[in-house]
Amino acid sequence: MPGAASFEIQLKPHRSLGPRGFWLLMAVISLICFTAGAVFMALGAWPVFGFLGLDVLAIYVAFRLNYRRARLTETVRLLPDELEVRRVHPNGRVEAWSLAPNWLSVEVERFHGSNRGAIRLRSHGRELRIGRFLSPDERQDLAAALREALRRWRLPPHLSQA
Repeated sequence: MPGAASFEIQLKPHRSLGPRGFWLLMAVISLICFTAGAVFMALGAWPVFGFLGLDVLAIYVAFRLNYRRARLTETVRLLPDELEVRRVHPNGRVEAWSLAPNWLSVEVERFHGSNRGAIRLRSHGRELRIGRFLSPDERQDLAAALREALRRWRLPPHLSQA
């Protein structure tokens, strides 16, 4: 099919705690902090009750920010004449890049001693990093799949049917 993508993947950050688990965790934390605060209040240390409430609020805000960052998506598509990368940020801002697949190199970047890194795409002096939120194994798997798709893309038409 002309114009169809021979490779397409949408990447999203993984969050292991779902909405139901989040609310259950917040309920448990709130109950513990309220109980501890009530004990301190009964002992005459009433300001502790307020600080424990601030702790609950800080944990809630941290989780909400984390979930907001999880709305980031990256889409990688290998089209007949380009590799298209599209990133949609949590605030809705969209970035798009187009790279020539003829000379595209795919490298897995990893910083020594950490899980941080990215997949580096290079073509004609342009460089783009994708998949920063993926685990090292997921980055390796994605890079291998993309390299294989590029290898098939570069085959002459009479050999690509195999």
